[in-house]
Amino acid sequence: MNAKSLIAIAAFAAIASSAARADDITIDTTPFQSALTRAEVQAELFQYKKAGVNPWSMSYNQLAQFKSATSREQVQAEYRADRDAVAALNGEDSGSAYLAHIAATRTVGTTLAGTPVNPQ
Repeated sequence: MNAKSLIAIAAFAAIASSAARADDITIDTTPFQSALTRAEVQAELFQYKKAGVNPWSMSYNQLAQFKSATSREQVQAEYRADRDAVAALNGEDSGSAYLAHIAATRTVGTTLAGTPVNPQ
């Protein structure tokens, strides 16, 4: 190596090593104010123990008792409709054909540029 490359490497190393510095430790001195009393927290813990549920456990499954109000077919139909709308809006024409089709199916009257679709 020649002297110029050694000087360049040394300069780069000096600059790179001086850029990383840690800041001082920040201690938050704001006092903690609980929204619950000690008795309320203990009563909640007692309810969890009585139910045999530990929400702080690594194996806690909060969706174990979840029941959906919609069927699988309804969710799939909504997904397909949304997927097709997104594909149309992200198409080569940026969705102008899709938006023109939607506007043609509406019977709201005259639509002007800059007019909100759903004025309230």
